[in-house]
Amino acid sequence: MTEPTIAALTRRIEVLEAEAEIRRIQARYMFLCDTPCPEFGVRDDAERIDLIMELYTPDAVWEGVGEHYDGQFGRAEGHAEIRAHFERFWSPDRQPALLLNAHYLTSEQIRVDGDEATGLWIHVQPWLFADGSGVLRSSRLNNAFRREPEGWRITRTRTENVFVAPLPDRFASDHPSRSVLLRPATGS
Repeated sequence: MTEPTIAALTRRIEVLEAEAEIRRIQARYMFLCDTPCPEFGVRDDAERIDLIMELYTPDAVWEGVGEHYDGQFGRAEGHAEIRAHFERFWSPDRQPALLLNAHYLTSEQIRVDGDEATGLWIHVQPWLFADGSGVLRSSRLNNAFRREPEGWRITRTRTENVFVAPLPDRFASDHPSRSVLLRPATGS
């Protein structure tokens, strides 16, 4: 193989590895945002928020955009504001309490340009509340990422509403009060 061929193959492998890491980071973010939190060993929402914040660069932005999300989510810049956003979201005073929220990602498009990248997704998520009400939400995500010394991190989460649809009361008859999916197996 010639040096230009090896260099071209190396660049292609680097892009594929970056795409895979970005895909894992985005999926991990959504996983940590699910309710109940499916991450084994997470004791409370403060610990969950710490894990989410590890995915972001210190200068990151989290924003809801468009006619429906501008007023609902607004814009948070930097770790302190993004942390405060999540603390409000999982506040014990939130009424009605959120019982279930699960994220389903689709229509992925990741573009890597050196040490920066963007990712586009559509996601759908059911929200079920303690009062029996529920909604089905769908959003477009236009996120940005940067390669940091410790690996790829999120520099921007931007979400735009596609639709919000009310679900019939008591839509789901069965849902977990806590996740046990990742609990270590016991016995042999």
